[in-house]
Amino acid sequence: MQAASFLTAGALFLVGLYAVVFKDNLIKKVMGLTFIGDAVNLFLIAMDYRVGGIVPIILPGVSPEEFAAKAAYPLTIALVLTNIVIAVATISLILGLAIKIHGSAGTLSTRRIWKNEQ
Repeated sequence: MQAASFLTAGALFLVGLYAVVFKDNLIKKVMGLTFIGDAVNLFLIAMDYRVGGIVPIILPGVSPEEFAAKAAYPLTIALVLTNIVIAVATISLILGLAIKIHGSAGTLSTRRIWKNEQ
């Protein structure tokens, strides 16, 4: 199970990197950045996976020893949630800039945008 998560994270990262480096359309580049961010989130969650793990909240009937042995590490969860919120804001800003670029340049092709500026 964990190996499949690592392979999926690697595949997502490679697809995102391919889109950012080799695709000409700005929207496809933004999608590639989204894939890279999702790959990082999946990698972090896969690193923290524990078989038989429990939620990192002390519940009634759970001893401190059992909680310490089985609880998921809460820092990873906090990092992933923070990364999701920041990614949504960043991608919204990037898409807004892409709309402005399309309005002024008339295209989303990076090659045509660079030709118009030079």
